Amino acid sequence: MMNSRRQFLRNSTAIAIGFSGLQKLSANYAERQSLRDKGYGPLIVDPNKTLDLPKGFSYRIISRAGETMDDGLILPNKPDGMATFTGSDGLTILVRNHEINPAVTPSLGAFGKSNDKLNKGIREKMFDAGVNSPALGGTTTLVYDTKQQKIVRQFLSLAGTIRNCAGGPTPWNSWITCEETLEKAGKVCAKDHGWCFEVPASETTSLAKAVALKAMGRFKHEAIAVDPKTGIVYETEDQGDGLIYRFIPNIAGELSKGGRLQALAVVDQKSLDTRNWEKPLVIVDNQLPVRWIDMDDVHSPKDDLRQRGYKKGAARFARGEGMWYSDGSIYFACTNGGEKKQGQIWKLTGNVLQLFAEPNDKNLCDKCDNLTVAPWGDLILCEDGGDNQFLIGVTPSGRFFKLGKNSASNSEFAGACFSPDGSTLFVNIQHQGLTLAIIGPWSRK
Repeated sequence: MMNSRRQFLRNSTAIAIGFSGLQKLSANYAERQSLRDKGYGPLIVDPNKTLDLPKGFSYRIISRAGETMDDGLILPNKPDGMATFTGSDGLTILVRNHEINPAVTPSLGAFGKSNDKLNKGIREKMFDAGVNSPALGGTTTLVYDTKQQKIVRQFLSLAGTIRNCAGGPTPWNSWITCEETLEKAGKVCAKDHGWCFEVPASETTSLAKAVALKAMGRFKHEAIAVDPKTGIVYETEDQGDGLIYRFIPNIAGELSKGGRLQALAVVDQKSLDTRNWEKPLVIVDNQLPVRWIDMDDVHSPKDDLRQRGYKKGAARFARGEGMWYSDGSIYFACTNGGEKKQGQIWKLTGNVLQLFAEPNDKNLCDKCDNLTVAPWGDLILCEDGGDNQFLIGVTPSGRFFKLGKNSASNSEFAGACFSPDGSTLFVNIQHQGLTLAIIGPWSRK
């Protein structure tokens, strides 16, 4: 009788535990499903094996690394962050980064296999001509006609930098390109790197003089966003223990005139670890009031800016990546934030920080990188994960949908941005060296 009772209790306990586990599993599944949105519908397999898109959408490859540009130079490889600007007669100006390392073969750069296209005029405007060979990163500018969906011209617009990863547009019609590096002068480079540079949005073929905006700090830069009301520039840092910075210029719109660099801290939570790796210290939708800490020695020759800021009380973030201003708020991505390290999306409105989304499910989003905001309010994320790579949409309510799939390779997407007229989404497939223009029934959703 006692054995029967014990067996009954064991069986009852097992059933209860199993039911509890099933409830938890069902709750987790329901929670994940609640984060899904149908978006524009299922993706259709591309017969050309480049980009799968929903029904009614199409793309064209408008630019390919290795082409000869209108200035006679070679279109560099590794296209990355981009932004668009309004040109004359309805044209779109697209400024594009190239994330090229210093120690690479010249074939990735703009000057030919032996750098034979590098002349004195270019050397005088580039930031770093290198020790034996020039730094091959920088930006190119592409002028595009969205009505006819064709390229008008493209040319080199900044030279002599390295690892130009992302950046951001300014309200005064320029692109801030950011070096994601801390390369120091030595055997390869003639100058220290890790700076931001400004590139005018010009539709006329021209190469800008490369001037490092050193007051904005030296660290592994990723992206920036400018508040048009104040001229303050916000910056992300691509480190696992990175900070979020803001640069207050002495003169709004004139970044080369210097200013103050500050780091974001959460009020009454000194040195908050927002990464949520070990335990969720920040919950989705929580409103966190922030303050700003003045930083000194911003040229950071020891690469200790983030550690000094954290010690002062600044919040720590998991690889700050893409950043974009929209309608009074600044959105930014942290590539491997969250319990599952699948990424986080943050929203900063004034001095209030909000964890906008943390999917913790690679089927929803696998490591968000560059991002932009569509004219109708959706976020568009570029994945940089370890498997299939998608363009991800996120609705204003925080629900995820698939917008496109790289069917050519597992290369990351980069540089997503819309034309000023809202008709065309531009994006790069980085390792293939492709820039694509996507059109379709955007208003259908």
